Amino acid sequence: MSYTALVVEDEPNIVLSLQFIMRQLGFAVRVASDGEQALRAIEDYVPDIVLLDIMLPKQDGFSVCEQIRRNPACQNLKIIMLSAKSRDADREKAIALGADEFMTKPFSTRNLGEAVKRLVGMEGQVG
Repeated sequence: MSYTALVVEDEPNIVLSLQFIMRQLGFAVRVASDGEQALRAIEDYVPDIVLLDIMLPKQDGFSVCEQIRRNPACQNLKIIMLSAKSRDADREKAIALGADEFMTKPFSTRNLGEAVKRLVGMEGQVG
């Protein structure tokens, strides 16, 4: 089975890193650099997982997460929110709005990969 990911991040170096990690896991990867672009991309095609930065131009990740969760077509979509802020309040807000996971930047490549595999049901698969 082929999996798809949407990387929503405005920092080019982090985009490259996330694309690399996800491709190593076997995902087809699309990228959005702001919140509005992310929502349009999801309307066009619902991915299996979204890696969603909180600090984004036009619409922040919290708002994007909330709108994704209101969309019935996205009920099986997994969301990992990424943030440079590690405050408990940000983590709690992300989870309350429907994020499946919250990771602080800089994140461990291995931890991110394991979280992605767990969320989409790839555990035990070689990748």
